[in-house]
Amino acid sequence: MKLLASVVTAAAIAVTAAVPAQAQQGSGSPTVDAIRARGHVQCGANGQVAGFGMPNARGEWTGLDVDFCRALAAAVFGDATKVRFTTLTAQQRFTALQSGEVDVLARNTTWTLSRDTSLGLEFGAINFYDGQGFIVKRSANIKSAKELNGATICVQPGTTTELNLADYFRANRIRFTPVVIERLEENIAAYLAGRCDAYTTDVSGLASIRAANTPNPADHVILPEVISKEPLGPAVRHGDQRWADIVKWTHFAMLEAEELGVTSANVDTHANSTNPNIQRLLGTTGGLGAMMGIDNRWAYNIIKQVGNYGEIFEKNVTPLGIERGVNRLWTQGGLMYNPPIR
Repeated sequence: MKLLASVVTAAAIAVTAAVPAQAQQGSGSPTVDAIRARGHVQCGANGQVAGFGMPNARGEWTGLDVDFCRALAAAVFGDATKVRFTTLTAQQRFTALQSGEVDVLARNTTWTLSRDTSLGLEFGAINFYDGQGFIVKRSANIKSAKELNGATICVQPGTTTELNLADYFRANRIRFTPVVIERLEENIAAYLAGRCDAYTTDVSGLASIRAANTPNPADHVILPEVISKEPLGPAVRHGDQRWADIVKWTHFAMLEAEELGVTSANVDTHANSTNPNIQRLLGTTGGLGAMMGIDNRWAYNIIKQVGNYGEIFEKNVTPLGIERGVNRLWTQGGLMYNPPIR
């Protein structure tokens, strides 16, 4: 019996010791295996929100969420170009993820309890803290959402926005008439044509609409009230924890890089850094990528090819006139804080 116990113990130790090597050889994730076989990450995106996810005039996808998807491709393949985008409406997005049409949903989606539990989704990180607001024409001379009594308000169905709208007006005993339109471009057209007095969505979306979809942005005002919490982040399907780990640690790596001052421009100068945090981040020590079934230089590839979080924010979101605000790093008074990469 002692001999058998020794053999079992030795075998267990051998298996444990072999885990990192096995992790390097295979992903341990059916989603990652499918991604590698396909040759690209399939990302569910909005397609109509400037600064977050939409094609530009040349047909090239741009935005904060788009760059996050590119970072995933850099982590999995070492090549940020190995990503494709599927445009999804608010109504389509969850079915597309559940059915396997897309690998990840990176589409201004709010993390809520019901979505996290009853829809079979997994939210691993928040890449933008937002809140719901209202946009009106300046000529209406409306200064507050509480002045919208009796107003018609355009809103997309199947969203937390629709629910928050009803809650806010009920709580404040304000009458309103919802104009429920599924597609974003039709909502915008209805608002601009005067079919509704106001349009409501996340403040980031309102800033995007004002900057990219109105003939004269100065003619439109975003009201001061923020009526909800909208923690936005990527979602994956329940049941594939390895893929979920890669998704959330991709975001955390971009935060860590910003905090450490490692950028796409200077990442190579840190190759011989004596800072143990930078060494682990760039994969020169720690073997952390192998724990997720990807290359140990996964974070280096993300930073080199896509950038840190601050870089992609400044490139995509800042031009909309949106201040960094609560999306600053925790060291700068914001909410962006990542667990230790070690």
